[in-house]
Amino acid sequence: MRKTIWIMLVFLILQINSAYADRGSIPFFSDAKIFEPNQRAVIGWNGTEEVLLLSTELFSNKATKILEVIPLPAEPKVTRGDIKVFAALTTIINKEIAQNSTTNSRSKGNYESGISLPTVTFHEKIGAHDISVIHAANAENFTSWVEDYLKANGAEQIVIPNSLKAAVIDYINDGYLWFVFDIVDVDTKVKTNDVIQYRFASKSLYYPLRITKTETGSTEVDLMIVTDRLLSNFPGISVKDITLQHRPVKLKAAQLAAINDELYRLFSPDRQIRIRMWHIEGDLASFQQDLIAN
Repeated sequence: MRKTIWIMLVFLILQINSAYADRGSIPFFSDAKIFEPNQRAVIGWNGTEEVLLLSTELFSNKATKILEVIPLPAEPKVTRGDIKVFAALTTIINKEIAQNSTTNSRSKGNYESGISLPTVTFHEKIGAHDISVIHAANAENFTSWVEDYLKANGAEQIVIPNSLKAAVIDYINDGYLWFVFDIVDVDTKVKTNDVIQYRFASKSLYYPLRITKTETGSTEVDLMIVTDRLLSNFPGISVKDITLQHRPVKLKAAQLAAINDELYRLFSPDRQIRIRMWHIEGDLASFQQDLIAN
């Protein structure tokens, strides 16, 4: 396990120059196929708020712009993230593993009607990203907004995949009315962009998976989970589909101050928190539920 974690740290330093969120995607060319082989995220949750730092590798069978879509349970604050957070948290885990060899264990562990158009609440270029946040009233207006948005950004072949439409309807029916849009360039080489950080209200720890049904192939998801409690209820994907890479590492929340201010401000400084790595893998089209835990 020690070797695995150190390899992951080196991999993060070399590969995570930037990031995409775990999102559904709409290519500007309808015949382009999008692949998402790896997803990585830091997720901090205190029972009422969540901070996500997201990193996903993407490539396509042809060069194209794509509109990435991520659903969220509440309006997010969107800022530039920092790769150093991944490395710093991994270092903490490695230190704990080095001090305690017993950590070398793995275990498996309402629809809003109406005709109002979605409201754009945020728009800013962050690195190579062109991000907008909207509040969608219903699925029909979501589709209309996306089509207009794509046309305004130069898309000539606008085809919203039926699988993405179905996923969006499911999210809206489940009360997820906030959507983040991000236009990025992809080609046949695996690419990443600047890490993007989201902070939003959430009653559960949340990571969207079912929105990725439009991508092709399989994916591996590595998550660094930071909470002030143990998590025992998993109403989304089964806990059996989550591999715990090591025992949770305990520390005082004050130690997060030097790592990431948003993560630090999730907890009181003297609060004991737990950090652990989770691993999820599977075919992108197979995810029928999101990761939800509390």
